[in-house]
Amino acid sequence: MSGGHHHQPLASVLAISGTILVVEVVGAVVSGSLALLADAGHMLTDVAGLSLALVAAVLAGRPAPDARTWGYRRAEVLAAAAQAAVLLAVGGFVLVEGVRRLFEPPDVASGAMVVFGVVGLLGNVVSIVLLSRISAGNLNTRAARLEVINDALGSVAVLVAAVVIALTGWHRADALASLLIGVMILPRTWKLLRETVDVLLEATPKNVDLGHVRAHVLDVPHVRAVHDLHASTVASDLPVLTAHVVVDDECFHDGHLPRLLGQLQQCLAGHFDVEHSTFQFEPASHAAHEHHAAHA
Repeated sequence: MSGGHHHQPLASVLAISGTILVVEVVGAVVSGSLALLADAGHMLTDVAGLSLALVAAVLAGRPAPDARTWGYRRAEVLAAAAQAAVLLAVGGFVLVEGVRRLFEPPDVASGAMVVFGVVGLLGNVVSIVLLSRISAGNLNTRAARLEVINDALGSVAVLVAAVVIALTGWHRADALASLLIGVMILPRTWKLLRETVDVLLEATPKNVDLGHVRAHVLDVPHVRAVHDLHASTVASDLPVLTAHVVVDDECFHDGHLPRLLGQLQQCLAGHFDVEHSTFQFEPASHAAHEHHAAHA
């Protein structure tokens, strides 16, 4: 699916989310519902996050200049990190305010809650359908889908609370719905934040075990040792690996190096799903000059 096809669903979801945000803020004011206000606050982060995602998607498609050899691929990681950080703040506020309202429950207009809750749920369902058409699984797409699904569940919680209040007059149901929305926001958002921080700190990708990589490389004929082995992630779908590989001296004279390079790259792509790898070959007689070789 092309980049333009990616932008269109994101733009549509952004427009829907902006509309729901306004509707839910009005609904929270009319009904006095914290649950609706919490859902509106979450929707505000959706609008900000989707805006970042759309900008990042455009930047990621730009050609890579000499000053930025990876282009703008990491823009989507920065956007996802910003989304996650804001979501954590919103979730914390909702939990604190929800606990306060459990002890001091205000009156809530359940009829207005139902109307505005239904509007929010329908908008979120349409957004989920639009985002499901994006085949790429990068962090921005996942972040946007996560937020919209959480919003849909939040709208369901608002509707359930409204029904309970209408049937029983138990106004604490609104505070409980708010707490539920906060609980839905925080754990998955924390996971997303950890993933983005791992990328920014250039942590080893989760699906790459460097011990296994080293064992596979050493198993290739003519390879004597491996050192300066590093793996990181430029963007969520772009793992990279570099290594210094010590090989037999005759490989530099008998034309064997190109075939050896092909074997190593095929090994990484096939066993570890790392398409972008860089190897520096060194003759065994040169190993003494590489101070890291002793620690391989």
